[in-house]
Amino acid sequence: GGLITVLMRLVFLLYAEDEALMPADAVYEQNYKVSGIFAQLQQDAAEFPDTMEQRYGAWAGLMSLCRLVFHGGGATADYLPARRGQLFDPGAYPWLDTPWLSDRVVLNVLRNLLVVNGERISYRALDVEQIGSVYEGIMGYQVRPMGGRCIGVKSKPQGAKKQLTTAIDLDELLALDGGQRKKWLEDQAQTSLPTNAVRALKTASSEGDVLEALASRIDTALFAGPQPAGSLVFQPTAERRRSGSHYTPRSLTRPIVEEALRPWLERCNHRPTAAQILELKICDPAMGSGAFLVETCRYLAELLEQTWIREGLPPALQPGGGAHGEETLIYARRLIAQSCLYGVDKNPFAVNLAKLSLWLVTLSKDAPFTFVDHALKCGDSLVGYGDTEISDFFSEVQLTFLDEQLKVLPKLSTTRQTTFGMDSRDDATDRQKRQELAHQEESAKPLKLVGDLMVAAFFSSRKPKERKEKARVYAAMAGDAFHDEGLDEAVQQLLNHLKDGEHGITPFHWQLEFPEVFSKERSGFDAFVGNPPFAGKNTIAQGSPAAILDWFKHIHEDSHGNADLVAHFFRRCFDLLRPDGGLGLVATNTIAQGDTRSTGLRWICTHGGTITAARKRTKWPGVAAVVVSVVHLLKGTHTGRKWLDGQPVGKITAFLFANGDHDDPKPLAANAGKSFVGSTVFGLGFTFNDSSDAGDETSGTPSPIKTMERLIAEDPKNQDVIFPLIGSEEVNNSPTHAYHRYVINFGGRREEECWQQWPELMKIVEQKVKPGRIVLPPKNAWNKQVAAKWWLFGADRKELALAIDGCERVLVCPGGSTATKHFSFAFLSPNQVYLNTLCVFSLSTYYLFALLTSRLHDNWSRFNCATLGDGLRYNSSACFETFPFPIALLDHLNGNQEAAIQRQTLEYIGKYYYQFRAALMVENNEGLTKTYNRFHDPEETDSQIMELRRLHGEMDQAVLNAYGWRDVPTTCCGFGLDYLDVNEDAQLPDELQDRIDTGSLFFRNAEDAVAFQAQLKAHGAISAKKKLPWRYRWPDAVRDDVLVRLLALNAERYAEEVAQGLHSDKKKSGEARGKPGRRRGRPPKTPQSSRMGSLDLR
Repeated sequence: GGLITVLMRLVFLLYAEDEALMPADAVYEQNYKVSGIFAQLQQDAAEFPDTMEQRYGAWAGLMSLCRLVFHGGGATADYLPARRGQLFDPGAYPWLDTPWLSDRVVLNVLRNLLVVNGERISYRALDVEQIGSVYEGIMGYQVRPMGGRCIGVKSKPQGAKKQLTTAIDLDELLALDGGQRKKWLEDQAQTSLPTNAVRALKTASSEGDVLEALASRIDTALFAGPQPAGSLVFQPTAERRRSGSHYTPRSLTRPIVEEALRPWLERCNHRPTAAQILELKICDPAMGSGAFLVETCRYLAELLEQTWIREGLPPALQPGGGAHGEETLIYARRLIAQSCLYGVDKNPFAVNLAKLSLWLVTLSKDAPFTFVDHALKCGDSLVGYGDTEISDFFSEVQLTFLDEQLKVLPKLSTTRQTTFGMDSRDDATDRQKRQELAHQEESAKPLKLVGDLMVAAFFSSRKPKERKEKARVYAAMAGDAFHDEGLDEAVQQLLNHLKDGEHGITPFHWQLEFPEVFSKERSGFDAFVGNPPFAGKNTIAQGSPAAILDWFKHIHEDSHGNADLVAHFFRRCFDLLRPDGGLGLVATNTIAQGDTRSTGLRWICTHGGTITAARKRTKWPGVAAVVVSVVHLLKGTHTGRKWLDGQPVGKITAFLFANGDHDDPKPLAANAGKSFVGSTVFGLGFTFNDSSDAGDETSGTPSPIKTMERLIAEDPKNQDVIFPLIGSEEVNNSPTHAYHRYVINFGGRREEECWQQWPELMKIVEQKVKPGRIVLPPKNAWNKQVAAKWWLFGADRKELALAIDGCERVLVCPGGSTATKHFSFAFLSPNQVYLNTLCVFSLSTYYLFALLTSRLHDNWSRFNCATLGDGLRYNSSACFETFPFPIALLDHLNGNQEAAIQRQTLEYIGKYYYQFRAALMVENNEGLTKTYNRFHDPEETDSQIMELRRLHGEMDQAVLNAYGWRDVPTTCCGFGLDYLDVNEDAQLPDELQDRIDTGSLFFRNAEDAVAFQAQLKAHGAISAKKKLPWRYRWPDAVRDDVLVRLLALNAERYAEEVAQGLHSDKKKSGEARGKPGRRRGRPPKTPQSSRMGSLDLR
């Protein structure tokens, strides 16, 4: 804190001096001016270089200046007015006055702040946001001494916006066993290594070997070489690695602020009055250094200044007024900052940075800092209760001692509005505001205490009943604490446990902190703007208490634990808006995808929200590899124009499409009972395999194939319960999808029967599986079941067995519990055990293979599937059960001749494609993954791969014809990139950089795609050996058009099925998606006959 405070003070002073806001007389120039102190130190260093370490006057001079800024002083009252504010408060860090810092240290600090590449920095030329970013850039770091020799390693952790460098201890790394080094490096620096580097690191025996292994990850710009033991390094903390940070420029903030306020401005006919402007309440829920608040201040001040031109100046600016002579725009900014702007951040240093940013943009030569302590506060925007929830809890547990406290809020609201909205022109006004804020904080303290204890009760328990009971106990303690100091200490311990530690939380109860915003007259903010942290589920879990995902589901109904953090920021902000309020937030592209979309935009759009503008892909200015989405919402109906990617549209859905509906696709009864996830084998001891760890003696390992062959030869009955075992590995990698593993499957039989019929196999299971099963802790029903039935390999898949009984073959797709690179379907024999890495379909026709292999289903699946790392995970409930098959498949039994012809056409095309692909894989000895890698590679020119592409296009056209969508172009396929990761340090030609910035990553011709990839390699944007993740696919516009049609068709089919009573009404429209692998909705086991019918399998 002290380090950041010193830097903040110095940069503020340099900015103020460059802006001529400090005294310009000889006394100040010669004795106090920071740049003057720097000039004197430079002269001293030139004349007396050997004694700079023994001189100590400069630091004392700087601290004297800081005290002068805080208290004010000089020969006259207006020489240097008291600025006040926490930044320069000598009581905040009193120890800063005591260190003996040498003049050489001060000279080095000032040189780094004032000189870059030999040239003097002009702070006047910098935007306030740039100055704030200086501090934001060091937040989340700590100074650490290294125990051994160290080197800087580059990484870009999940959720971080840009690359970080972490110093690692080379001595500690070398001391580890080779096999532990990769994990240690990942834990220490969150960096990943190429396979060859992992091997080299594992066998490294010297520092030179380690440096060679890590060469591609070493940040030579930080350290030219290894640093000695004991070196002090600036090390990123875990929080820094999770979030990352960089400068938020005006080119990003200005359009977001303007668009967020556009609906309000339209309601004012673009001519708001001064009163209307000053009544606005605008908030940034994760303000960081305050870039969005600064831009909002500028924008509203410009509107206010224009209004004063129309209406006349306010009395304060007129002759005799308290601000007469003040620059009009600066005075407007001061009023806006103190009346309209609010911000929250869980990092207390960020709150101070935001205050500083607003002080700089509203700095007056003759007045104290603008008072914003009432509006910029520290706390977790997503964790806290509303006043209604707290008062309801009071009533429930009969906390009558706080009844009077609830009556305080309306009084606080009125006082805050009148007191804090006026400009601080002198010490007396500033002092009045501080006293009033302290009084209000004390008045609301009991309410906040109970709110904090309610949060503490939630996070200290796992079950709702336990949480409710603990809340009662804590509340009773709070009531007694007002009369018993001993209990007050116990309550404080509970709060310390909640707020302290690496995963501590500071609750933020919005209605209690900003009562004037939530008064009966207002009921919420007019707008939210900002850039919430980028964090997925895993990142959230790593940086938060264990119950945080439960908390989000508690406060946001119909939400998902898998949703990214940004979805909850959208929900929280939407809840806190007043009717017709708007928001504009930066997000990642996941905001319109999967569980994040369902939790955020879908819920908002189906509960009174309207998306007024969105950009699906916006380049973050100045950072090569960061692309974001920007979404604007209105709480209510917006009849004005809407904008999607810069184009006017009539509607914007939660998918960020210009057509269609908001709801997630629903499971269709017509598709029920036809897709399954394979089995989980709980224990390798059930299996036979010739892997390296196979053996007859060791528990928990496979048995050799020769053991299986011997057992079958000795007793042929053993073959009845030994089945081929197949998973995604075989389906993806074997040209013929050949299995090489077997599993003992007793099929749910009783233990006595198994011992009687297959004693030798039972002996194997008893030896290799039972020891591990019986020691499972009985913490849940599943553990108890597998321990009791130790001879059964896993869950019984009766539904799957019944569905495929009598099938000639079954269709499978790698998915379920594993990720895959491509969605590839293949036929297998039904007489096998399918692992849970496969989705299994009781489908045996080639026309259904054609449909599921087509780009229509592939795009649908990519749109709805889960992800696992960089891979895709096909989910039957999300991808198959929701997919609206063509009516031709459902009308066949009704004698529709045209449908029958379409089905025959698809059957022929699907069979030809399948057989051609099968022959190609055998000829090349390549499985599905390698075959489709080549299929999507623009450098691939093999004639058979080209033919496979052509056949795929024919198949797509036939499928589109079955839907009746002959207007969709299918000859427009090209090579596209769904994402692109490039080296941030690469300097690219403008044309190439513009293509990346605008997301123009689709190429009709293979030659253009290859040339693009070559350019990236030539300029060091990607490694020479790297191939980009190309896909031979439709352009985005065609893909989105087909997705919109499929979504509409799903909604239409589902509505018809509901009307026919084919779905239970227990799950309402728009309900959240179930867990992966489980069906959403509840289609009947045996669908009734209907016009839609069921998917025909013949």
